[in-house]
Amino acid sequence: MSGETPTDRAGAQDASHQQRRSAPGHQQARHGWLEALVTVLAGLLVMAVVAALGLWAADASRLPGAAFPRVVAGVVVMAVGGSLRFSGDAGALAETRAELSVIPLSVTLAGALVIAAGILRPLRHRAVAGARELAGWAGRLVILWVLALVGLSFLARQTFAVPAGSETLSDLGDLLDISPTIGFETDLPLTLVFGLLWLVGLFLLTLLVSRKAPLPARLVRFQETVRPAAFAMVVLLLVCVVLGAVIGLVSAATQGGAADKLAVILLCLPNLTWLGLTIGLGATWEGRVEGQPFELPIPQALDTVLRNADDPTLNLRSLTEIDGRWWWLAVAAGILVPACAFLMAARSPARMRAWQHAVHMAVALTLTVLTICLVGRVSAHFALSVLGIEDLGGGLSGEVSLRPQPWTALGFAVLWGFIGGFLGALLARPVQRRGEIRAAGRPAAAHRA
Repeated sequence: MSGETPTDRAGAQDASHQQRRSAPGHQQARHGWLEALVTVLAGLLVMAVVAALGLWAADASRLPGAAFPRVVAGVVVMAVGGSLRFSGDAGALAETRAELSVIPLSVTLAGALVIAAGILRPLRHRAVAGARELAGWAGRLVILWVLALVGLSFLARQTFAVPAGSETLSDLGDLLDISPTIGFETDLPLTLVFGLLWLVGLFLLTLLVSRKAPLPARLVRFQETVRPAAFAMVVLLLVCVVLGAVIGLVSAATQGGAADKLAVILLCLPNLTWLGLTIGLGATWEGRVEGQPFELPIPQALDTVLRNADDPTLNLRSLTEIDGRWWWLAVAAGILVPACAFLMAARSPARMRAWQHAVHMAVALTLTVLTICLVGRVSAHFALSVLGIEDLGGGLSGEVSLRPQPWTALGFAVLWGFIGGFLGALLARPVQRRGEIRAAGRPAAAHRA
């Protein structure tokens, strides 16, 4: 006993305390079917409310045939990774085509935050949880989630009559007895697959990020390296969304177009802010906007670049050529990345070296940018043709596409992550040292007492 140090005694006391917390009968978590049902329903309710408000601001409440609830259901399906299948009918001499592939990330984020809180609630105040216990909790959520997706899939289907548009097209429609329609329905198999992947990914990410989430004993040793980096990336993404919301609300109050800007905030704000984050890091995106149906309520510089038929390349250079204020994206990235790296280092053990923090930050930021590249893609197309002549100048055909150049985005993410992680580690050293001194002083004070 004479060779035992205060630090060793403190470690033994902490281990004993964790064992008591995880022992049977000590604050056992309650995560039965009722808790799982409340979690799933609360998440879907919040997503439906956000989607409904966004669509209402976009004037979708005027859709005919009581279609509004079905469109809301379709937006929720897309928000969790589901897929909608479009079909058209315009008679024997005409054709309609439609395609839409986009994730309304505002709806996704709202539901994810609520469901994550529901996942954590019955697990809080625990240090360790068995793998079987966590699997049982996840299994209940998955079963109810599948049932909810099936219900949404049956609700998310509707057919609309397409207005003729120009006078020429209207006259041809009357002459040839053409009544073009367009409809959508949920692709159930793909929706179930991607919807389950979304929920499982959210469950794992919640356990990785939150300090309140217990882990199996075998995985506890990994939390020192994984959790601080995962938490820093979540903070980075949420800060971007908050800044974007503030800018959007100020713009709506001072520049007009409040309804359109509110629709963007409630439906696809993260789509824009996370796109801006990657551009600020140096990424390049390629896209195109064509046709009158897609008059997007987005910043004018973005719309101008995407409508440039010669070079629709979206990056810092192309944006600043139109408006020099877009260089603030690089400034924001230069502040946010080191700040989140500082947060990561401050939550990490003091024994970690600066180069380790840099590596962790580089890996975390690269995975984050990769995720943005996967969920931020946009593809939308609509066309109406009569006798093989598309649109006839009616302004009904249009196309929107947006896709990243992944290797440039990931390369800049590695560079920014490594530099930002190293800088954040250096800035966090005084904080870590103070925390280490306090931790070392507690056992001595307790021993004197």
